[in-house]
Amino acid sequence: MKEINPAGKIVATVECPASKSYTNRALLIAALAKGISTLRNPLFSDDTKYMRLALEQFGISVKQETCAFVVSGTGGNIKCPRNEISIGLAGTTMRFLTTFAALSPGTTQLTGEKRMLERPISDLLKALNQIGVNARSLKNNGCPPLEIPGGGIPGGEINLAGNNSSQYLTSILLSAPYFKNETTINIIGELTSKPYADITLDIMRTFGVTVECENHTRFHISADQTYHAMDYTIEADWSSASYFLAAAAITQGEVTLIGLNPDSVQGDTGFLNVLEKMGCTTERSSEKIFIKGNPLRGIDINMNSMPDVVQTLAVTALFAEGETCVYGIGNLRIKETDRIDALEQELSRLGAHVESGEDFLKIRPGTYLPTELETYDDHRMAMSLALVGLKVPGIRIKNPSCVEKSFPNFFKQLEEIL
Repeated sequence: MKEINPAGKIVATVECPASKSYTNRALLIAALAKGISTLRNPLFSDDTKYMRLALEQFGISVKQETCAFVVSGTGGNIKCPRNEISIGLAGTTMRFLTTFAALSPGTTQLTGEKRMLERPISDLLKALNQIGVNARSLKNNGCPPLEIPGGGIPGGEINLAGNNSSQYLTSILLSAPYFKNETTINIIGELTSKPYADITLDIMRTFGVTVECENHTRFHISADQTYHAMDYTIEADWSSASYFLAAAAITQGEVTLIGLNPDSVQGDTGFLNVLEKMGCTTERSSEKIFIKGNPLRGIDINMNSMPDVVQTLAVTALFAEGETCVYGIGNLRIKETDRIDALEQELSRLGAHVESGEDFLKIRPGTYLPTELETYDDHRMAMSLALVGLKVPGIRIKNPSCVEKSFPNFFKQLEEIL
């Protein structure tokens, strides 16, 4: 249990941790490249630990240094794991390895903790089945544990449902240069969370592979490309930055963030624009991001392009005048928890007026009471709900250690700015 102490107007400078999205993509790409890559300023967290340990079971040497991973890539010649691989609750690791594993010469089994075994992955399995990889759900329920036969991936044409997760697309894209033939991925319906696909294309390009992308509806990867080993610095994480931006908004304080890329393709850069719409003042430069909190007003907004900051926005909305309506967020129901349902439960318990539907959430401020708030073993629930305690006395966060998944030092950094 973690109790949060209320704060006055926060005035602070914060350095944010590295991006989980970039770190896990970089680890897998460096494993496929031929030669030694040094990944500087990576995120050291539960999710990246599971990726590192899994890659080692495929015969990839990944040395963890003080501020770097040193990856000895094998040019796509990976070994078959001797044992079943458990990836805990690391969703990106599970999705990315599902395609990667088929490049090994034998059969791989992937499993994880309870919630991971409830998270759907059938869209990705169906896509791989179309190009000759008979990956399957061992319980025939479209969820892990998975069995993935090896022997290489032929490549070809894939029709992939786009509405549930962009991670299925990323999984195929990351390994596609090592398929035997060129590959085309046609997205059926609208691709959700497009900026995460852009992160994938960005890092693939940096490591030497070009993907032809037509309006996020068609992706083509030629088979004559390979990744180049390199010295690569992981950029800081805008999802993690959102909690400190919101802290300034909620307390009408001033926060300066350093180390962020203002031109990043990370979708969560858009959270600054969201807070501006709610009344905050912001400034951006290559040196720093500055935000000043002002009286907040509720907004209507589509958050499909930045799902990882919906919880941060929902908590910010508790302290705004009027109703906030967040929509386009249906895929939050298949994250670490059903985040729409979890937000409705906890914000209502606190005293807010909350209404939800399949892909929306409406929040009207109420009168808030000291409360113990559940985290559902979801790192983003813990970090966003902690912000309530900056204004409301007696807020206690259950199972705070779940932040280890993406931001192990979160509570330490939060206390430092109070």
